[in-house]
Amino acid sequence: MPTAPHPQSTDELYQALQENDRRPYGRTRTVTAEELVDAAEQFGEPVPLVHALLELQEAYTYGSEPRKSPVVFARLLTLFDEQPDVFDERLRHMLFWRFKWVAHALRQLPEIPLPSLCQWLTEMRDRYEKAGLGLQPYYGQAYQLAAHVGEDTTPAYELWAARTRTRLSDCEACETCERALYHLTAGDDERALRVWEPVLAGKESCQEEPARSVSYALLPLLRTGRTDRARELHLAGYRGCRRNPSMAQEVGRHLEFCALTGNEARGLELLSENRNLFDEVDSPLDLLGFLTGLEVLLQRVEHLGHGELTAPGYAGRTWTVAGLRAEVRGRADDLAARFDARNGTSAHTDRRTARLDRAPLLDALDLTLRTRSLDDMAPATAPVTATAGHATAAVPDELPELILHARKSEEQGHPDARACWARLRTLVAARDYTHPDDPAVGPLVQLRADLLADEASRASDRDEFGDAADLYEEAAGRYADAGLPGHAAVARGSALLTSAEIPARGDEATEATAAALTAAHAAMVRLHEETPGLAPDQEARLLRLRATALGLRLQASRSEEHVASALAEVDLLHTFATRHDVVGQISGALLLRATTYAISGDLPAAVMEIDALLDRLRAHGPAWHLPRTLGLRGRLQLVLRDAQAAYADLAEGLRLAAAWPADAVDTSRLHGDLAEACMHLGRPEEALRHLTRSAEVELRRGSRTDAFCTYGNAARLSLDLGRVEDCIALLDSLLAEPDVAAGELDDRLVAQLRLTRARALHAGDDLKAATAEFVALAAESAGWDDDPGSHAVIAAETAVLLGESGEFGRAREAAQQALAAHARDPRYEQLSNCLRELARLQGQQQGPDGLPGALAFLADAGRVADEARAAGYEAGGRSLDTALAYEYGRVNAYTGEYEDALAALEKALALLGEPGAEQDHAGEWAECVRLAAVVEGLYLERPAPALTRLDAAVSRLTPLGHTDETEPLTSLAARLRDEE
Repeated sequence: MPTAPHPQSTDELYQALQENDRRPYGRTRTVTAEELVDAAEQFGEPVPLVHALLELQEAYTYGSEPRKSPVVFARLLTLFDEQPDVFDERLRHMLFWRFKWVAHALRQLPEIPLPSLCQWLTEMRDRYEKAGLGLQPYYGQAYQLAAHVGEDTTPAYELWAARTRTRLSDCEACETCERALYHLTAGDDERALRVWEPVLAGKESCQEEPARSVSYALLPLLRTGRTDRARELHLAGYRGCRRNPSMAQEVGRHLEFCALTGNEARGLELLSENRNLFDEVDSPLDLLGFLTGLEVLLQRVEHLGHGELTAPGYAGRTWTVAGLRAEVRGRADDLAARFDARNGTSAHTDRRTARLDRAPLLDALDLTLRTRSLDDMAPATAPVTATAGHATAAVPDELPELILHARKSEEQGHPDARACWARLRTLVAARDYTHPDDPAVGPLVQLRADLLADEASRASDRDEFGDAADLYEEAAGRYADAGLPGHAAVARGSALLTSAEIPARGDEATEATAAALTAAHAAMVRLHEETPGLAPDQEARLLRLRATALGLRLQASRSEEHVASALAEVDLLHTFATRHDVVGQISGALLLRATTYAISGDLPAAVMEIDALLDRLRAHGPAWHLPRTLGLRGRLQLVLRDAQAAYADLAEGLRLAAAWPADAVDTSRLHGDLAEACMHLGRPEEALRHLTRSAEVELRRGSRTDAFCTYGNAARLSLDLGRVEDCIALLDSLLAEPDVAAGELDDRLVAQLRLTRARALHAGDDLKAATAEFVALAAESAGWDDDPGSHAVIAAETAVLLGESGEFGRAREAAQQALAAHARDPRYEQLSNCLRELARLQGQQQGPDGLPGALAFLADAGRVADEARAAGYEAGGRSLDTALAYEYGRVNAYTGEYEDALAALEKALALLGEPGAEQDHAGEWAECVRLAAVVEGLYLERPAPALTRLDAAVSRLTPLGHTDETEPLTSLAARLRDEE
């Protein structure tokens, strides 16, 4: 089926070729190129056909189809021989350049005999000599063939490297890579890295570089101790080759790097992202490199005992790591043997063996902000609760003892309870489970009720309140069946509370929530009064539920009239627990009291209560309440703006939490609060670490939405810190999660992650990818009828990126969308910034021709400023009117309208006013003066008034201490005086 309309003229053909050239390499581009060759043949003109054939060969070459590239080139060569005049200088250059492409393609095919490869190089040499071209490119290909075959490369290398480069030589980046690989093969890592440095530093690049060089340099960097550099280049280099069939070998080397640095889980994640390579790589040599790197990874994963993990592999079946490794090994061994048979050496088998025998270079290297282990890759029916650094719960082996210990721990609120219930849940689910015949243990129905209550508690922790309420009700029924009315009452009280916690919707959600909690409290009081024979711990738990309900009501309503009743319930709980020595509930009551004071705004009283509670916990326990209590005091200190004290409490809470099982304390909250404290203390890098750890804990506990929100905050912070590749790698990992790909996660949350990624791509100078993502997000957000403001911001940013790409027609369309959304939900500053930037870009890129379009953007910005003024909106920095006047000055200067530019800058200076002590205002004023002096002194050739302006500005700024701001002014003044 055709992928595009059939061109009806050569003009349409050339346009279609240009459009296809903008597509990424892959099947769509290749099929379109094939269709365009067919179309070109219909016109009966050789020049369009030559262009179409060149595009097709490029598509085959970079689409990893080496078998087809030489066939297309043969047609081009025939046309050249028959009609040389058809080939102008540019086409002739391209033709001779592509002799190298064919040599490369033939090396990739083991079915091509070695004499045929040599014969092609002879053909290339003869053609170059006949055309009077230098032979350095030929000797480069001869060297690459020698390196491929595995013979002594020194003579071939010297014949190539000693020759002067020509116009047909490979680009500097590619030749740098070949020279570095020569030294790397000789075992000289340091020299190879020195040769590579210009490419690794981004000073030299091309279609394949620096991604190719980076993939080879990773292990030498590790071997020479440059781990940070290796990490940085892995993140940037992988992004340059992922999912690209023509760079499958490079992907394989990144997989190998992960395997040798303790990042096996990331390796499997990257494999999943590149599963297309199993089917799309048509080059046997590229496939061999990919499969060998993959086998290094799979071998390592299996060695670590995870051979049964599911792994992405060839289509048609489900693979385990062990099964895929066996399949990969067989295919790669066969490919290596075929190349060696063709070449008459054992080079490819030897190279494979060396890679597979290589030992890990590091036990662990944190490659990304999202650290994952192989345990995290295993499918789980319940959230993982064990975390490195945390104590393991005491779980008895004997069943009766296990049941009794679980109940005792539950009664005390001890952290061991969760692990005991988890173990019992597994045992009871087994077909051969036999319940103990022991009166102390009770009947099976009681145990099943216990397990339901624990499951309900876990659901409540995940904010799944509806499910929790249903589970508690079912547990209450089973307790009643077991003849345990006290247990049933506690379960029903818990069901009442969790039902009231189900979030209300609508404009009156707060009132509805408060009413639901009031009703739940009343029902609990009745339940308490109507249930006879309650044990002290059961009565204390019911009182705790009552106090919690009123505390939550106060939290929802923030009403002063609810404070007294909440404190009264806490006092009831505290008095009862103290009288019956229910230790856990005593501290629980004190914690509730402190929380109530905090919610009511009485922070001194809250701190006093917390201090008293901490003294009690340290003296009498329970010790597992200490981390949570320290966490609350830390949060109070944050509200009181004592970040240092908050940090100390939160860090201590985190340290103490390690003494208990991972799910005993909400360490995700501790890490999150520590991140906030670190930001207040000016330690953003440490804050970033705490954010990612908070997200990891949330993810292990099954709180995926919370985890992704926290990861999103971490991504934005990493972008703010300039860690662009870290940001992109983190977001790529999140967006590749199965539930995200399946659309199961909140679509707005996913859109926010994609938006941050698009901004990171832009910050990383990947304008093409960033623009594509922004365009997609703008189209998607256009349907957000409930949030037009967000669409306005996204469409505005999209317009700017389109402007940076020079596509001002599409930029205007996006800006119109932004303005339409802004009319419904104003975003004055963002829209003004967007429109002014578009005007600047069009004026700067197009000069006088772009002035009408630029002025139209500024006119729109003027209307936005008028609307903002009428609405009483004040921008964060300079006013929108000031910024607009300055932009009129710049745009008119770019487009040669210097008198208008000077008038606009004079207006901007008047609006800014004289500078004061503020650094930002002084900087803006000085820049406006500088630009006005440039226009006046250089473009309008009026140096005298320009110098007067500059001298006055320097005299105004110097006494205020703005020395940095005066430097560009004095420099410009010196230039003007020199030119006088």
